[in-house]
Amino acid sequence: MKALHATGKPTHKAGIAFLALTLLLSACTSPAQTVPRPEPLIVALPGQASEVREAFAKRDLMGHLEALQKVADQAGGNRAAGTSGYEASARYVEDQLRAAGYKPVRQVFRYWDEDLEENRETFNILADTAGSADHTIVVGAHLDSVPDGPGINDNASGVATLIETARWMAETGVEPKNRVRFAFWGAEEVDLTGSQHYVDELSASEISQTAVNINIDLAASPNGVRFVHDGDGSSFGDAGPAGSPGLESILLDYFAKNSLPAEATAFIGDSDYDAFFQAGIATGGLFAGDVGTKTSEQVEKYGGTANEDHDRCYHRRCDTLQNVNQQLLNDMAGAIGYATRAFAMAQM
Repeated sequence: MKALHATGKPTHKAGIAFLALTLLLSACTSPAQTVPRPEPLIVALPGQASEVREAFAKRDLMGHLEALQKVADQAGGNRAAGTSGYEASARYVEDQLRAAGYKPVRQVFRYWDEDLEENRETFNILADTAGSADHTIVVGAHLDSVPDGPGINDNASGVATLIETARWMAETGVEPKNRVRFAFWGAEEVDLTGSQHYVDELSASEISQTAVNINIDLAASPNGVRFVHDGDGSSFGDAGPAGSPGLESILLDYFAKNSLPAEATAFIGDSDYDAFFQAGIATGGLFAGDVGTKTSEQVEKYGGTANEDHDRCYHRRCDTLQNVNQQLLNDMAGAIGYATRAFAMAQM
C-alpha cells in the first residue's frame, strides 16, 4: 500500500442486517462519474457465508506467502517493481493461474524510477473468467513490494487472496454470468502507477462496462482490524461512486453472518481503488491496517495490543512471514471470495 493511509475514527458496521443483497445504486453518485454505470439489480447469494469461510480456512494462503518470501530472499530482500524479485513473483502468479485453467496476460507500462532517475518498464498481470464482458468485475491486489522489504503483509497477503479466490472459483465449477478479471498490479508502491495505467487505457465504453472494482491491500496485519471501505459514506461522508454501497454491504454481510466484527475506513486515495474511484467506477474492498494505532475499543473487538500500530513492520525489512496474522488472512480472503462470486453471479 502506498504510504498515505490514515483510518480516522472508524465506525462498527458489522451488525447491519438486511433481508437481501439489493444494491442501492441510485442513492450514491460521485462527481467523478461521467458515464452511465451498469446497475446490478440484485445479487444472488453464493451460498452460506459460513460455508465460504470454512472453505477459505482450508485454502493454501500461507503456501503462497512462503513462496513469495523465498522469492524475496533470493532477490536481495524485496520484490519491488523493475527487479528480479518482481519478475520471479510474476512468474509464480502466472504459474498458479495457468494451473487453475486461466490464461494470464501481461499489460506492460513504463514508470519513473526516482532512485535511478530513469523511465523503467514493468507490467500488470490480468486473468479473466468466462462471463459477459459487458459487466466486468475487476478484483485487484498489488504484486510489488517496497524496495526496503519483502512485502509479505503488504501485499503478498492480497496476492495470495486473489490466487486462492481464482482457484476456488475454478475448482468449484462457478460459471460466472459476468466476467471476473483478476488483476495483479505493478508499481503500486510507485504512485499507484499500474492500476492508474489500467484505468487510463480503458475506453469510455470499457469504463461503463466495468461494474465494480474489489481491492485487497494488507490482509494479514499482525495487530490488525477488519476494515471495509466506506462505500455509502455513512461513516466518513465521502461515498464511493454509484454501486460502491452494494460492495460494502456484501463484505459486511459476510462478516456479520460469520459473527466477525468489522468497521469502516475512509477512501483517502492510498491504494489501487483510487483510479477506479476517480473514473466513477464502483469500488471498495478490505484493509487490515498499517501505521494506524489500535484503540482499546478495537482490542475488545479483535484482540491484539492497544496503542500499537496495526502493522509495526509496514514498509520495513521485518515485513516477513513472521509479520502475518493467519486467522485474519483467512477471514479477509473468505470475504473477498464471497463478494467476488456474488458479483460474478449478479443480475445486471
